Amino acid sequence: MARPMTLTEKILAAHAGRADVSPGDIISIDLDLVMANELSAAVAITEFRKIKGATKVWDPDKIALVPSHFTPNKDIATATLSKMMRDFAEEQRIKNYFEVGRGGIEHVVLPENGMVGPGETIIGGDSHTTTYGGLGAFATGVGSTDIAAAFAIGEMWLRVPPTTKVIYEGTLRPYVAAKDLILATIGRIGVDGAIYGALEFTGPVVKELPISGRFTMANMSIEAGAKNGIFPVDATTEAYCAAVGKKNYTVYHADKDATYAGEVVIDCTHIEPQVAIPWLPENTKNASQLNDIEVHQAVIGTCTNGRIEDMRQAAEILKGRKVHPRVRAIVIPGSQKVYLQCIKEGLTEIFIEAGCVVSTPTCGPCVGGHMGVLTEGERCISTTNRNFRGRMGHVKSEVYLTGPYVAAASAVAGHIAGPEQLDKLVAA
Repeated sequence: MARPMTLTEKILAAHAGRADVSPGDIISIDLDLVMANELSAAVAITEFRKIKGATKVWDPDKIALVPSHFTPNKDIATATLSKMMRDFAEEQRIKNYFEVGRGGIEHVVLPENGMVGPGETIIGGDSHTTTYGGLGAFATGVGSTDIAAAFAIGEMWLRVPPTTKVIYEGTLRPYVAAKDLILATIGRIGVDGAIYGALEFTGPVVKELPISGRFTMANMSIEAGAKNGIFPVDATTEAYCAAVGKKNYTVYHADKDATYAGEVVIDCTHIEPQVAIPWLPENTKNASQLNDIEVHQAVIGTCTNGRIEDMRQAAEILKGRKVHPRVRAIVIPGSQKVYLQCIKEGLTEIFIEAGCVVSTPTCGPCVGGHMGVLTEGERCISTTNRNFRGRMGHVKSEVYLTGPYVAAASAVAGHIAGPEQLDKLVAA
């Protein structure tokens, strides 16, 4: 009789062809999708060509290649990387290649095109591949050599991670959303709180979260050191899958008597809009505690908060207001589809009238690449996922992580402020 298993263990056991697995087991799993961007693909392609007998990828329909980090290309070096991936896609007849202007940021593009779904195993040459756990998939980032091997055989070995259950109870306050929940969680357990573990997000508050919010939280599970973050599949998940045309998938559920490595209960009733100050995502504080910190740039979007729901949150704050004269506000929709939806809903007009620049979908400033690099002494309030030293440019610049509501309000105020503090400033 199979041992009771967590959600992550259930998926891994099925893909390993085993009745059950336990934390610490070394297994080999079949993969449903392998993804790479122009940075990880370059090394993966080089290593793939070194594999004896590997002339064709194992299944071109189960590989996705997405130029996203330095797109549109910012220089000759990044153009060379992109061409390498483009040529490989053509050579191997990989249809899921998302050219500039037809895709966007990988972790927004794949879900909205119905390429990831519940119960699947997905690896990507990017640490934030954990995003797809928002749909109840096992998804994790790996190195380029693992991607190369997966290109060849469609399998990967791994150690089964122990699972920590995180239970969200209570009710959400105004302007508190998924980004605040995950920042509060990382603030509590630390950036090393789930090293090589799985975070299983549950509880009554989770049931009410939209899929966009679940993507945000799964995306940042890696910031707690997790191997993967995962949400139970429910009616909201299945409605999303239907909307994006994802039809064939298997739903797994954690056993009621499954053994967890730990359990964290978070009362959301008292959570305020959150900000993580430099230099770690665990350095969380309430936005209301940081009103004296001046900002020079605001970034709204990217793979963590670049979906249409995030754009709507920012537009709600920016409508009828102006970005502070000393602030550069950069809005980055996560994909071309999101960008077009912003135009159709009038959000782009709101952003431009407020004084924002609206960028083509790109990882850009999040990795200090382009479209918003900081110089010495500058501070950025950002909806991105990391605030390590030098992450967005100069080693003496600073990044403060938050959600769209606070980023937009801070852009208007000229200093860190939540929407409620912004309203008070206007009233004063």
